[in-house]
Amino acid sequence: MQLPVALRSAIEQELSAVSFSSLIAAARELSDRYRQQKKTDRFITTNEQRLAYVAVRMPATFAAVSKALSQLNEEFSPESLLDLGAGTGSAAWAAAAQFDSLRRITLVEQDRGLIELGRRLAEQSETLRTSNWQAANLRTQAEFDSHDLVVCSYSLGEIEAGAAGKILNAAWRATKQVLVIVEPGTTKGFATVRSAREQLIEAGAFLVAPCPHQAACPMPSMGEDETNWCHFAARFDRTSLHRRLKGGSLGYEDEKFSYIAVAKHPVTTATARVLRHPLHHPGVIQLQLCTPDGLQTAKITKRDKEVWKRARKVDWGDGFYRIASPEGEFP
Repeated sequence: MQLPVALRSAIEQELSAVSFSSLIAAARELSDRYRQQKKTDRFITTNEQRLAYVAVRMPATFAAVSKALSQLNEEFSPESLLDLGAGTGSAAWAAAAQFDSLRRITLVEQDRGLIELGRRLAEQSETLRTSNWQAANLRTQAEFDSHDLVVCSYSLGEIEAGAAGKILNAAWRATKQVLVIVEPGTTKGFATVRSAREQLIEAGAFLVAPCPHQAACPMPSMGEDETNWCHFAARFDRTSLHRRLKGGSLGYEDEKFSYIAVAKHPVTTATARVLRHPLHHPGVIQLQLCTPDGLQTAKITKRDKEVWKRARKVDWGDGFYRIASPEGEFP
């Protein structure tokens, strides 16, 4: 997965205006803040940091949101998008690439520097160049206009729990069809998503992905087991500049993320979700699954021909549609 060509070219043009030494210093500052995951009102404070964000974090955010949106029902064709905590528009670019049905896009961001940068980048997209950018602090915005698809990506986790809950309620009220929350694939990020899941179910939301059920999350609570939490990965291509800024040598990076998608009305969902990389052994494929009956390990053999064919194609994060045995169990 990689950024659209037009966006990559626009980013390169923006980065050409600043020295590499300034970029790498700003990238290190952002990386430190990102790892600390502190609740803050201003995550980015300088123009150099804004450009470093575009170079380093925008490709990762684009990849994660793209992966989350790809799990929505194929019949979902939103005409309008509301991006809350939009940054430079990563989620909007991902949605525009996923849905050619989009006609109206609203992006809400408090940092005017990021808005101006995002606007310049959006000029390279027919879908995004007419977007409505709004400068507003999510903490003080009580209501938003209704949109088919609402996205909060990497934004709720940066806000204290009380304010985040109010923003989530406002986002849900603004949702006509589907709301998607994306957070870092860390224990803290998952805790934010898990809390949002509980709040949204209580508000009457119907789970779309990744959860295959409406029951309580079967993952252990943080503190009980901090080695096992629900998260996924999106692989994206690195540019040479990205590798230099991150000090890496690989031509790709895996962005770990946690997410949840909920709908206003019931939709068809997967009957299980693959939670880890499948383990392939001679004659056996082992899948770690979240199911309506809780966490399960499915060991699928070649004797189960139809299930075996599907199991060979699934990967971490995919939905898994089972053929029930007479006992209603996974094979």
